[in-house]
Amino acid sequence: MLSPKARTGVSSYPYLRNVNVQWGRLDFSDLIEMDFDEEDRAKFSLKQGDLLVCEGGEPGRCAVVERDQPGVFFQKALMRVRPRDSRLDTRFLQRFMAFAAERGTFARHGNQATIAHFPAVKLSAFEVPLPPLPEQRRIADILDKADAVRRKRQEAIALTEELLRSAFLKMVGPHASDYSTWREVTLETLAHPGPNTMRTGPFGSDLRHSEFVDTGVAVLGIDNAVQNRFVWGERRYITQEKYEGLKRYTVRPHDVIITIMGTTGRSAVVPEDIPLAITTKHLATLTLNRALAEPEFVAQAIHRHPAVLAQVHKANRGAIMSGLNLGLIKSLVVRLPPIEYQQRFAALTTRVRELGRRLESAQGEADGLFAALVQRAFRGELTAKSTISMVQPQTQVLDASSTRKQA
Repeated sequence: MLSPKARTGVSSYPYLRNVNVQWGRLDFSDLIEMDFDEEDRAKFSLKQGDLLVCEGGEPGRCAVVERDQPGVFFQKALMRVRPRDSRLDTRFLQRFMAFAAERGTFARHGNQATIAHFPAVKLSAFEVPLPPLPEQRRIADILDKADAVRRKRQEAIALTEELLRSAFLKMVGPHASDYSTWREVTLETLAHPGPNTMRTGPFGSDLRHSEFVDTGVAVLGIDNAVQNRFVWGERRYITQEKYEGLKRYTVRPHDVIITIMGTTGRSAVVPEDIPLAITTKHLATLTLNRALAEPEFVAQAIHRHPAVLAQVHKANRGAIMSGLNLGLIKSLVVRLPPIEYQQRFAALTTRVRELGRRLESAQGEADGLFAALVQRAFRGELTAKSTISMVQPQTQVLDASSTRKQA
């Protein structure tokens, strides 16, 4: 092989990697560069209508190149698919491949390895349904429009979280107009008077995984707070008899729970309708003095407030893994907004979270409808009666190009 200096017309160009290919779209936001000579630029070019397919990792993940990409190339574990003739629309093909991946086709027929792998030679032999080209485009249009609805709802859900972040900073955080006048306090001073109002556990042999049962007293863990809001994840229970020895770890409505193991620093407020429950050792629990602090303010300060995050980062500097413990949580310093500010923010959080729940419910329905639409499309139920069947005949019409060029 010629050395880089001896190759003709070598220049550095950006290129797409596996990570840049999402289901149904290409992400051009994080491209890196490498040297391509004239031969490589011809071989690994991208033009409108090409389909880029992931060969490994999550084989079958693919996206259509929406427009010519002069000066951008592809590399490393990607395959470029160009139909051999004009009988196949690549948008239709992308939707069919997503359908096939959902059914496990690529996983079943790929090369068996630690990392899933579906090479170009197998993709070239991949059989696809071939209705008339106008039908392919009509089906692709239908699925694209339905998918666009799903994406807009996903974006709306993400915007609710961004709204809360902005509201926190403006209403009870450092962007508030009178922020500098608020007094600084430690979280420990905001605890409810009395014993055991800031706690972790149970530890060690006090609660073993083998002691979980199907019904009884609920046990909360990381999954209940990892989204920075309370959600029910895996359901865990202990018997009433076991609970009698662990009552000091009881979780009450409006407590703040904080993840201190695994994914650390996530926090949530326990809802009003919580059944009888305790925590695992992976959580710290704060019972607050509601005359001083609203739980939503404290919970969101732990994962949103820049000053609090800076303190956690400083405390973990030099550590192999970042972490939290009850002592660090107690010592965290915040500027305390007036209680009426906190209450207004808590009320806003309630309204936004309710909106988010409605959007998530609608998203779930949209996902189900889209999945049903895809099933209908590739069973032939969206094909006009005057056309041939969606699934017969099948034909091999793909030309897949791959590369082993290393960056």
